[in-house]
Amino acid sequence: MRTLVLFGAAILALALAGASATQSRPLDPALADAVSLSTASIGSLPADPSNKWADDRNAASLGHKLFFDPRFSANGKVSCATCHDPARGFQDSRPLAKGVGTTDRRTMPIAGTAHSPFLFWDGRKDSQWAQALGPLESPVEHGGHRTQYAQVVAAHYRGDYERVFGPMPDVRGYPEWNAMTPMQRDEVTRIFVNVGKAIAAYERQIGFGVSKFDRFVSEWQRTGKQPRALLSAQEIAGLKLFLGKADCTRCHNGPLLTNNEFHNTGVPRRAGLPDDRGRTPAVAAVSADEFNCRSRWSDAKPHECKELEFLAPASASTERAYKVPSLRNVAERAPYMHAGQLSSLEQVLNHYNTAPAAPAGHTELKPLGLTPAELQQLEAFLRTLSGGVAGPPEFLAAPRP
Repeated sequence: MRTLVLFGAAILALALAGASATQSRPLDPALADAVSLSTASIGSLPADPSNKWADDRNAASLGHKLFFDPRFSANGKVSCATCHDPARGFQDSRPLAKGVGTTDRRTMPIAGTAHSPFLFWDGRKDSQWAQALGPLESPVEHGGHRTQYAQVVAAHYRGDYERVFGPMPDVRGYPEWNAMTPMQRDEVTRIFVNVGKAIAAYERQIGFGVSKFDRFVSEWQRTGKQPRALLSAQEIAGLKLFLGKADCTRCHNGPLLTNNEFHNTGVPRRAGLPDDRGRTPAVAAVSADEFNCRSRWSDAKPHECKELEFLAPASASTERAYKVPSLRNVAERAPYMHAGQLSSLEQVLNHYNTAPAAPAGHTELKPLGLTPAELQQLEAFLRTLSGGVAGPPEFLAAPRP
């Protein structure tokens, strides 16, 4: 399974504890696990065997252009960047994503998703490139179709496309989908798939910036003693709660502050939306997906699709279970939860503290019993996790004309 295995964290914590024994300010044992949460522990990107162009620089450059091009939509006004806005950390700050129509869920940020084995709130896609294709044909997101997109590539990106993927057929005169031959449909779909793989190569470049919390850990590692100036007493108290009494690391662990799994945390329904069962229907959807790791459009060998091989079946535990989002930059990402049900960090923390019953299924939360002062401390720590996004500078904004 693709997870971030932090081999050095425990050893490093012990080393720091030993070093601090000679210092005037000994290491607080309650903070030892903080080392494993730092961006310094992220390591290299995991390989994506389903996309052989995942780390191709020319593919990423093409994907960057495609990501910002509104011609990839039914009305010529919606691009990937419409919802994944770089100025907002590659999300949109809306309760529900809005493309050519309005969706039933909130936009998820892109940074760090190369580390995630399943994408979307329910995990119905198993790669970044497969995820990129879903909104393009969604009637409420981009609202177009693959033939249209193949023709946009042929008309405007042929040189860039062929530099990465080789010669492309001239699809500009192809008939409607139902009138195409099987070969023509395959040619259109191959171009469509490669659009997704180029966008994924670009999205792999987007990671998380260094936060105040990360600088705290870095200074701690450098000196072997706990820094005094980088985090306030309120923020340190919140970090201790995060690692201890509040039990946040049960799900928000590792340097990305997510276990990339799916949990029912009793999030309330949003009025006016259809019933949303979360992970339960997505298990079948990803298994049958036209573009999953085992599909003929994937570059992976069957034995390389471990996530699908060991995919847990739908069960009572998947009912209304949603993906655990990263807490990096969380203070800049209101509103919260899968449909923007909670408007502030204060509301989120109150939700976890009181652990209300789930609308369906069974919540995994138990009341925490945190005092109002402790909730404020925890919120103060969460705000130290803001570091923006990182990546090649030319990829962090719209491409130049």
